Amino acid sequence: MSFTGISGTQKIDRAAVEAPRAWIGAGPKSLLIDGRWVSAASGKTLETIDPSSEAVLALLAEGADIDVDAAVAAAQKALECKSWAGISPHQRARYLLQIADLVDRHADELALIETIDMGMPAWFSTAVAKMAGETFRYYAGWTTKIAGSTLPTDASNFIYTLKEPVGVCGAITPWNVPLLLACFKIAPALACGNTIVVKPSEIASLSTLRLAELIQEADLPPGVLNVVTGFGPSVGERMANHSGIDKISFTGSTAVGQRSLQASAGNLKRVTLELGGKSPNIIFPDADLDRALDAAVNGFTRNSGQICSSGTRIFVHRDIYDEVAERIASISAGRKVGDPFGADTFLGPVASATHCDRVMSYIDAGNDEGARMLTGGNRLSRPGFFIEPTVFTGVTNDKKIAREEIFAPVDTIIAFRVDEYAVFTGSDTACGLAAGIWPKDVGRAHKVARALKAGRIWINTYGETDPVMPFGGFKQSGIGREFGAESIAAYTETKAVQIRF
Repeated sequence: MSFTGISGTQKIDRAAVEAPRAWIGAGPKSLLIDGRWVSAASGKTLETIDPSSEAVLALLAEGADIDVDAAVAAAQKALECKSWAGISPHQRARYLLQIADLVDRHADELALIETIDMGMPAWFSTAVAKMAGETFRYYAGWTTKIAGSTLPTDASNFIYTLKEPVGVCGAITPWNVPLLLACFKIAPALACGNTIVVKPSEIASLSTLRLAELIQEADLPPGVLNVVTGFGPSVGERMANHSGIDKISFTGSTAVGQRSLQASAGNLKRVTLELGGKSPNIIFPDADLDRALDAAVNGFTRNSGQICSSGTRIFVHRDIYDEVAERIASISAGRKVGDPFGADTFLGPVASATHCDRVMSYIDAGNDEGARMLTGGNRLSRPGFFIEPTVFTGVTNDKKIAREEIFAPVDTIIAFRVDEYAVFTGSDTACGLAAGIWPKDVGRAHKVARALKAGRIWINTYGETDPVMPFGGFKQSGIGREFGAESIAAYTETKAVQIRF
């Protein structure tokens, strides 16, 4: 599925928005523990804010250590229960297909909740909600293909392997694409027979909570899926160091991922980390510029730049640098920022006041470093956390705005003359999540793709994704992969069995 194109014609029936708003406003949201929706043990709640208006949307249960402990205990009990551990892979497939159908039927509602809660433009949240259902359907197909093997040995011996669930999985998801990232973790965990405790970001928890309600309609045994909302330093850290959790799957910043990895050492829990990026997008002189430039702008502005694989360092050959820079600036300036439900809106707000201030500090840093700002650079003078697409030229790879992940619609354009420089400098970052390259020469395409140090490479496209395509990064962009066959290995353990006759 591609997330690269502009809708520009997304029409939202305003009456359709009322149902999700009614659900959002229908009292404080609870925790899901052992099949029941319950308040936090402390009774505390936290506010979730509408990034388009800065108004309070809803109250969420503020979970803490004691709530994590209860959720883990429920997941441990469910893991050993015959109604889950004893079922066939065919039954697990039926559960996942039923969930996929439920998500598909409620896709518009889930998309609208995502747009309201974190400001995701409606054209993008619609695509995200569609892929949410596809994710469960993809993993439903895996349940009957998770197999061990028999191994060659002598005639008086028999050796075989089994693939078994890791156990209780903890999933910690971020605020940028909360619905889809929850699906990325829940679906493979369930496909492999695990149980799971999910902690969504306190900034954007609502779509995950509604997803959990829908999953409950599939009648999974109690405790197979649990959701604990709350803050990272309490809920997230408790999950990362909890001795009853056998695996952590974390998506978020590199700094928090490092702390999660350190915390996991207590019981040597398995860890999957999908962390930050500072991805290069390299435009060669033989590129189809009309395609390349439109995709390049989409690559750093979709979801208001809040995508870990955003192509925020655009490398352009010196022969076409001036033309490309001006055209990128012009296309960026034409991307409308505003009401995320607007028919012609491409960028909504960034997700929070804290993040908005952080982004503006990076724009200031770019100006202070002497970069030339071709367009943007402003926060809109209206309620909400709206920031214009911003393009800097005259940037070298050692500058702060070229080295640190901004996570916003802020782009740097860097010149190169020889392919080797683009490859070396494109890989000269602490991260290695993704990269894009735009050549017509097939030999150059394969040579550069092989040389770049990144986990996902796009050639003559940018930002597309598919459940069959592994996602994850080199270096400080993380450990392990989500999607594809690699994700099944991440949620299973291999047991070897030997029989001597």
